[in-house]
Amino acid sequence: MEIIPAIDIRGGMCVRLTQGDYSKETIFEEDPLNVLNKWINAGAKSLHIVDLDGARSGKAINKILISRMINSRSNLNIQLGGGIRSQEIINEYINFGVNRLILGTAAIKDQNLIQWQIETFGTDSLVIGVDARNGFVEIDGWTSNSGVLASDLISQMLDLGVENFLYTDILKDGMLTEPNYKFIEKLLNQFDIKLQIAGGIANINHLKKLDDLGVTSAIVGKAIYTGEIDLSQATKIYSNGD
Repeated sequence: MEIIPAIDIRGGMCVRLTQGDYSKETIFEEDPLNVLNKWINAGAKSLHIVDLDGARSGKAINKILISRMINSRSNLNIQLGGGIRSQEIINEYINFGVNRLILGTAAIKDQNLIQWQIETFGTDSLVIGVDARNGFVEIDGWTSNSGVLASDLISQMLDLGVENFLYTDILKDGMLTEPNYKFIEKLLNQFDIKLQIAGGIANINHLKKLDDLGVTSAIVGKAIYTGEIDLSQATKIYSNGD
């Protein structure tokens, strides 16, 4: 299992939200590049970036900042989400050097775009973000319930040739409780997929249990910002996916 630190960007700053609530924001660093360097120094080989402004607006709001971040560390594996809803922005981010793009809202609203990306850049360029509250997928920066079950979305995406998924339990996100193990295990038993997990990860034991379940990657956010998880220790234990 790979440990991937998260950098969520809003208003050009590195922030964390609680349960995706934009009114419950904590600013951790005004310059996300400082955080990027910190996580690299802690042993990270991959980075999970989310443009929160883009996720809610549907536009690549922090595109210039994200380009600066990528250019500063060209050897880093980057997966990026938030506001990616057109061929133009997919092309642009791939040309920037993003390794994988996370599409969530588009998976519900524009499945032709999903198919186009796979045909153009290959399935490994794509991660489908399955952001769920009580089993139902939320879209537009977690501000709208799609009415689609997480398992139904995964099934639809598999039919299109998708292999990589990121499941986030919104009610667990930023709460530092524990991941939704029961649902994660259900998904892994139901589908033959590469599954990343975010939401609720608060300590090394949580990481161990996810690894035991067969999770591909764990996205760690609030816990590494508050010090609940020492990223240097975590990357050594799990060899960062190697």
